[in-house]
Amino acid sequence: MKPKNLKLIARTVEDLRVVSAHLQDAIVNVNDIANLKKNKILLIQLNRFMWEDVEKGLFRKNKRIRTILKFENVINVKSKNINLAGEDKFLDFLTIETNQMIDNNYEMKILFAGDSIVRVTAEVIEATLDDQGEAWDTKNKPKHKEI
Repeated sequence: MKPKNLKLIARTVEDLRVVSAHLQDAIVNVNDIANLKKNKILLIQLNRFMWEDVEKGLFRKNKRIRTILKFENVINVKSKNINLAGEDKFLDFLTIETNQMIDNNYEMKILFAGDSIVRVTAEVIEATLDDQGEAWDTKNKPKHKEI
């Protein structure tokens, strides 16, 4: 059975939590992060691990799919511990933290392993996650240390 491509729209903090959960263990090349300042858009292409497919059954294959995470109405983008001009460097997605600021704008911190952060300031929460193309099999399933 062919997995279905996800398309999620986030307009609230709770919606962003759902998007973040689907992006857990995604991998992004720093060259696939684009801040389109004039359009007030941030685009990130990730290779998303399809947890929703793995959890459907014990004997399913591990799969990844390319997906686009898009933030709109972006006022500012800053990064920490990320060299955007560097060679091919990959980041491991952890989560998105969101809070409303005093001026009623929203700060969304996209956290990656190794204390790497992309901080997005936006007028409102308006984000989409949109899978692209076909999924592919991967041998590696992300593993997490138990606390």
